[in-house]
Amino acid sequence: MGVLAFFGVSFVALLGTPLFIVMGLGAIVAFTLSDEKLVAIAIELYRIADAPTLLTIPLFTFAGYMMAESNSPKRLLKFTEALFGWIPGGIAIVSLVVCAFFTAFTGASGVTIIALGGLLFPILKSEGYSEKFSLGLITTSGSLGLLFPPSLPIILYGLVGKVDIDSLFKAGIVPGVLIIVILSLWSIKNAGARKTRVEFSATRLVQETKNAFLEVLMPIGVLVGIYGGFTTPSEAAAITCFYVFIIEFFIYKDLSLTKDFSRITKDSMSLVGAILLILCCALGLTNWLVDEEIPLQIFEVMRNYLTNKYSFLIFLNIFLLIVGCMMDIFSAIMIVVPLIIPIANEFGVHPVHLAIIFLTNLEIGYITPPVGINLFISSFRFKKPVTELYRSAVPYLFLMLIALMLITYIPAISLMWE
Repeated sequence: MGVLAFFGVSFVALLGTPLFIVMGLGAIVAFTLSDEKLVAIAIELYRIADAPTLLTIPLFTFAGYMMAESNSPKRLLKFTEALFGWIPGGIAIVSLVVCAFFTAFTGASGVTIIALGGLLFPILKSEGYSEKFSLGLITTSGSLGLLFPPSLPIILYGLVGKVDIDSLFKAGIVPGVLIIVILSLWSIKNAGARKTRVEFSATRLVQETKNAFLEVLMPIGVLVGIYGGFTTPSEAAAITCFYVFIIEFFIYKDLSLTKDFSRITKDSMSLVGAILLILCCALGLTNWLVDEEIPLQIFEVMRNYLTNKYSFLIFLNIFLLIVGCMMDIFSAIMIVVPLIIPIANEFGVHPVHLAIIFLTNLEIGYITPPVGINLFISSFRFKKPVTELYRSAVPYLFLMLIALMLITYIPAISLMWE
């Protein structure tokens, strides 16, 4: 009966059934065959629903979508260009910073590539960068902000892994900056192709700072509010959402209440609904896996081959890179995190360090051939064959892997605030 049920669920998956349905069906079958009570799923769902930080997901997502649909990207692009554009590789560095900013708030690399790609690509080309370099940069930049607060994957990891979200926010800052620095150095190396050199202008910087001041102030306010002890993450999310709503609809007036509000609400909450739907179905499956002590069984098998923490980390990185390119980040967090946390604890890996390793791997998975999601989004956005995106992304993939090795084997990069 169990074998038949397994093949039945596998057949449904092969038919292209959405992942959340496959996970939910798998959970029902597993609990039924093991004579466990499905009430365990309801209890776990109540625990997640009762978590105050769950509110941050729709609030920060809505704020990010409002900014992406407004002229905020143009203002921030001009501000960062005035700040960094005068150095070699400046416009490329500007692209990295702006994309990281928007991905951190929207939590979706696709939004960043679609919203900013059309703006950045012609600018990079006009500055003399090759098409291959420009495509690779934008494709990679789509997922850069996942380690920066208030990234949705960080919040979700904290909820699922029961790790303090404030600690995760702090832990992601230095690794995120490290990745941007490494990619910036690559941009500087390729800056010889530039046709022009932007001169630094204090007057222009002051003007662009004035134009983008309200948006530049926002991430500073979020960090000061949370780490200054003035707000909780949920309160910071609510304030940010209201703040962005006021400046985009009533101060800058980039958006219209009658034309844009309902559309942005629909688009942003569709993403949130998808995340929560996956979360609900994944919880059922992971709850059964934990009840059946699957992580402990995996650990017993692994202990025969992995003798120490460092060999485990090598295996973990390889495994997560495969997961990252095969599965979206939200599903991966909800399915894989409950499995690897007990094993990592046995090998002495710090929970916060594990979280940053996990998220960095999945960030890299977005640009890992053959099925990294950013590759297909860029292929669609720029109307290029996906094989061309493979070639464009390879140099960035190797650079990201260098950053991953540093983050993995130098825990202080993630834990300096602990």
